[in-house]
Amino acid sequence: MIERQIIKTNADEALRRLYETAFPEEEQIPWDDLMHLVDAMPLDFTSYYDDDKLLGFTVVYPRKSFNWFWYFAVPVELRGKGVGQKILSRLIEKYKGCTTILDMESPEQVCENQAVRRRRHAFYLRNGFRDTGVGRSFGGIDYTIMIMGEGTFTMKDYDDIIAELRSFWDAMPKPEF
Repeated sequence: MIERQIIKTNADEALRRLYETAFPEEEQIPWDDLMHLVDAMPLDFTSYYDDDKLLGFTVVYPRKSFNWFWYFAVPVELRGKGVGQKILSRLIEKYKGCTTILDMESPEQVCENQAVRRRRHAFYLRNGFRDTGVGRSFGGIDYTIMIMGEGTFTMKDYDDIIAELRSFWDAMPKPEF
């Protein structure tokens, strides 16, 4: 498996398509804005390949108190084939010894993809994450926050990370009309 660090200038169309198809629209930052944030923030945007075949990508926001696994996507045709497991194992090894959090769509929210959410939740539990008891709702979607490593995670921690993201977002250049 080959890893490539992604910045605005080397993000290709296949990566963009995966991003735009792997997450519901309400969970996406517009691609051009995400690329700006990749350049403006200390984000670890990594893509994974088998030769030239895109296997997936991860976006991690490394922080002093904990790392936030922000985005993690594998093409739909590769899901359930061990590819996500290999990528997550590499990511866990890379951030070994650091507390890590992720937020995911709640497996408890009644919705049409509840079975998928429950499988995803079980996947993270098998890989050492545990539920924090902290959750949020945005745009009608309930999220649960999971943690791996020492410590706890509180609603204040979540509010702090969102405030950091907003500070980068607010500093982004705005289009002129």
